[in-house]
Amino acid sequence: MPAQGRRNVHGKTGVRFKAAYTKSKRENMLRNVVSELIIHEHVTVTSGVVKEVISETERLVTLTKKEDKLSAKRLAASYLRKIYADKDKKVSALDYLFDVLGPRYADRNGGYLTTYKVENRRGDNAQKVIIAFVK
Repeated sequence: MPAQGRRNVHGKTGVRFKAAYTKSKRENMLRNVVSELIIHEHVTVTSGVVKEVISETERLVTLTKKEDKLSAKRLAASYLRKIYADKDKKVSALDYLFDVLGPRYADRNGGYLTTYKVENRRGDNAQKVIIAFVK
């Protein structure tokens, strides 16, 4: 009979219950994917993540159109990762968003991204989707 009252403890019975994917892990994954999407302008993800990535990225691109640029830049900086798009020129994802992507979509009202379904992933047969910025 297994020991009672010893959850998440290594011991004679091992770890009996451990939550696999928490809310904080999911939010961090989304922040990473959105930052990579802004830097590389396309990213490949599974079909379960597409809707959330698109909504967050479109929200950030819409922030670049606001009149109060300082407030918008601070809101975007609180979400994006501090990674560089170009390490030689020291251009971060935030700078790339406001200097390149913002002016590119200044006259467009939403619909900055498009999706393409590609082949399934080899290991678990999950549907893969490429998310890319519209040219």
